[in-house]
Amino acid sequence: MGEGRPGVAATLQALNGALGRPAALWVKENGARNLRHRDFLAPRAALSAAFPGGQVPPEAVSAVPSLRGPAVLPLRACRQTPAGLAVQVRRPEAFQRLLGPLPGPPPSAAGARTGCVVLHCPALRSPAALRPRHLRSVLLADHLAQLLRAQGVGVRLVPALSEERRWDVLRQLRVYWPSGSGGLSLADAVSALKAELGRCPCATACEQGPGTAEGVICKVHLKSFVEQQGLLGYDPNLDVLLVTEGTLRSLAELQEAVLQCPVSDPTALPASCFPSSSCCSIVHVVNCEEEFQQQQLDVLWRILDPGAHTALQKHLVCGPVKVTNPSSPIGADQYFQLRKRQMYEASVIKYGELAQDEAWTEVIDTLTVAAIRFEMLSTAHRSQITLDLENNSISTKGTKSGAFVMYNCARLATLFNTFQRAVERGTYPPLPPVSELNFSCLREEGEWLLLFNYLLPFPEVLQQAAQLPPPSKGIRITANTETVCKFLIQLSMDFSSYYNRVHILGEPFPHLFDQMFARLQLLGAVRDVFHSALATLHLPPLSQI
Repeated sequence: MGEGRPGVAATLQALNGALGRPAALWVKENGARNLRHRDFLAPRAALSAAFPGGQVPPEAVSAVPSLRGPAVLPLRACRQTPAGLAVQVRRPEAFQRLLGPLPGPPPSAAGARTGCVVLHCPALRSPAALRPRHLRSVLLADHLAQLLRAQGVGVRLVPALSEERRWDVLRQLRVYWPSGSGGLSLADAVSALKAELGRCPCATACEQGPGTAEGVICKVHLKSFVEQQGLLGYDPNLDVLLVTEGTLRSLAELQEAVLQCPVSDPTALPASCFPSSSCCSIVHVVNCEEEFQQQQLDVLWRILDPGAHTALQKHLVCGPVKVTNPSSPIGADQYFQLRKRQMYEASVIKYGELAQDEAWTEVIDTLTVAAIRFEMLSTAHRSQITLDLENNSISTKGTKSGAFVMYNCARLATLFNTFQRAVERGTYPPLPPVSELNFSCLREEGEWLLLFNYLLPFPEVLQQAAQLPPPSKGIRITANTETVCKFLIQLSMDFSSYYNRVHILGEPFPHLFDQMFARLQLLGAVRDVFHSALATLHLPPLSQI
């Protein structure tokens, strides 16, 4: 069987298969201390539950080193330890397979298209100025769209931005959202929905009186429909909805987005996750304060358009955004400007007059965007975020910030720029072809940590971050939208530790070149991971900082 790029899931599957048990017994190690002794472990407690007395048949243990597969890591002997069965990877061979050329044609980045997802962000319909709580759901939807596209999933973003309003803060935060008025097609769809309302048994005329809101077309009884259909997960307070022209326009935009999806005749949702389906799925990305209103819209759409796509509506709910001690309610524009000023002040403290140069304007802008995106996205979407705006909580030093990630990305750019200039001066020879590199020179603990914890699982990290598993019941779904930010923060910490400890560009002695070239190949792959992950956040890599 040919060898391809190794993966964590394939290796764990092969290890579990070798023990002949359906249960997942093996785990991948992550901590530096354990990785000194083992890379995979079948814990003793799991073995005791799967085998009488915890004794694994000797033939199963001896079969582990011979495991093969296109995505299975090369393994050394399996041994019994006090912690359980332990296996180490044949590391030079693993470096070669992950950093060397892949046999055959390179796989496409996204593969074939696998369905379509409509991401609906009601915050962008708010007539009032955007606030940080709105920004959280917008940034989450924007990031999720990038993750889905990277997996080959078609994405439609709704609603289109109104051309009558200024959206400076979205442009500054590099949110690329469609705009437009919808034109005649949207007007026709609204008319069709009005006609459907006239035939709807749940709708009744709304008498215009002193207490009636202006523009109300009719009222629709949502609660009776929810009860009749046996729908789960809806707020028990859903009752009567006063339908306006704006309500129907919102539904018409959603209908139009579904029709524009690559697949507009959805079938049943598969058991795994939305991205793997061949149907069009609708995900409402809402903050918790908008959830009730969006449930109303959800039920109304089910009533007026009882197609399979409306039955696939799910709600991804963001937790609250708490702003500490605000002197007055703060808008998203003010929040961005405040963080930008704080980033500028922090950069002046760290870099002095250099940070006041005009060339640093773009650097400060990018660091501000990174700081805000990480502040909003590195927390699980269900949890509350607390924004401390009084104290300067934005720093170029903190290891948990977007600025720290961008700083380490820039360090890699500086390293390769320095190496290229040295090659041009004749100090070093050019980096040889990867097939000529000697990866047995990579023996430093941090080198294996970078490969095993980041380069190896990165494709699976992106896949997991893009998954939208169906809920066990109800309409709420949970997504791992914090995964990429947390991955980048941890990668930055481990890379920084390695880079501070190891001198990459050493003295220009030929006997040192093998190790230097192998390290540069490794760090080139780390740089590519940084760039790919940052692209899902619409963050360009910095060449200086």
